[in-house]
Amino acid sequence: MQDNALKESGGLSRRVLDASDFVLRCERHLLSSLMGLLIVLVLLNVVTRYGGFPLYWVDEASVYCVVWLTFIGASAMTRLRLDFAVTLLTDKLGTRAVRVAKASASGGVLLLGLALLAMCWLWMDPAGIVRHGFDAKEFAAESFNFLYTERTQTLDWPTWVVQLILPIFALTLSVHALANLLEDLGLQPKRTHDEFHVANADAVN
Repeated sequence: MQDNALKESGGLSRRVLDASDFVLRCERHLLSSLMGLLIVLVLLNVVTRYGGFPLYWVDEASVYCVVWLTFIGASAMTRLRLDFAVTLLTDKLGTRAVRVAKASASGGVLLLGLALLAMCWLWMDPAGIVRHGFDAKEFAAESFNFLYTERTQTLDWPTWVVQLILPIFALTLSVHALANLLEDLGLQPKRTHDEFHVANADAVN
């Protein structure tokens, strides 16, 4: 029975890493698409301003594009272990202590992701808006949460659509942090992601 439990545990941890890899591949495609879109928006902004007929919504779209790029990129960097780290202490520690420190750091990131996910649930209150039959005005009148009634200034998009990146980031960050933690605990071998062509943090600078 113990062997079966170990196999089930190993299979579960492997599925977590598989899920993290799938999310990472999606993030890679999203990053490429958003960067291409941002270039198009910037060029469109330059051309229209130079031609004397500026499109004001382009500025707002560019800002939201950068915001989404930032959060998606931060999530991907977490899985690639390219996030910022202060190694002044760990450089002086032994191998075992370094493993404990890395696992603790990954656990802290996981707690951060889960806490952010919980806060997004409370803030966006999907159960509340469903309970009100997706009537944003009734929901706002009872809860004083005006998220679903607000719209962006020039694009006139629902604000909640743009801000969906926050719960998405919280979820993907949690998945990546859990995958990193499983690797740090030695429950799964560390995986490489050659498609990003980045091996370590030094390559970013």
